[in-house]
Amino acid sequence: MLNISDLKFDERGLIPAIVVDADTKKVLTLAYMNEESLKITMERELTCFWSRSRQELWLKGETSGNYQHVVSITADCDRDALVVEVNKDGPACHLGNESCFEDKLFESENNSGFDLDALMRLIEGRKTNPQEGSYTTYLFNKGIDKMLKKVGEEATEVIIAAKDNDKAETVYEIADLCYHVMVMMVEMGISCDDILAELKSRHVIDHKVKQEKMKSDIK
Repeated sequence: MLNISDLKFDERGLIPAIVVDADTKKVLTLAYMNEESLKITMERELTCFWSRSRQELWLKGETSGNYQHVVSITADCDRDALVVEVNKDGPACHLGNESCFEDKLFESENNSGFDLDALMRLIEGRKTNPQEGSYTTYLFNKGIDKMLKKVGEEATEVIIAAKDNDKAETVYEIADLCYHVMVMMVEMGISCDDILAELKSRHVIDHKVKQEKMKSDIK
């Protein structure tokens, strides 16, 4: 485990801190810390930065309520930059965005990876910019009733495949179900972050229930 004395602050006594959502791994913001703000961050387990424009310490969320609860702090190999993983109480950006990094400058069509966020963006794009011949656009044109019918049909297909103990078919049908649920989510304005937040709240509740059960078992 490193000590603060092992870090390399620049000539102004600052070190860049890349703040990342601990759950989604999404980059939230880039800020700067000095030794004092880093100590406060570690002691209070809340991000505290040094404002280069105001020349003063600022505790993230002190005004907005959007505190960032620190999970871990990791230095890079040169020990002159930090990655701070946090659980956030609200948007990281002062503009109200979840992240300060929202304005895409470039995206390769050849090297782009695939994940649920990428699929969600594609589905959202079909809603805002309909494309002729697109099945997703067709669903949006038909509306919520058609989407719900497809969700029901695909859920049934998952049950049938799983009942037959057919793993490959079950995976195929789950993929169909996930896709149609995501289309429904976009139609209803539900994001993947909304679902993760709900699951996270249940995890906390489940953890507390387990703790109470352990206490009762001991008694």
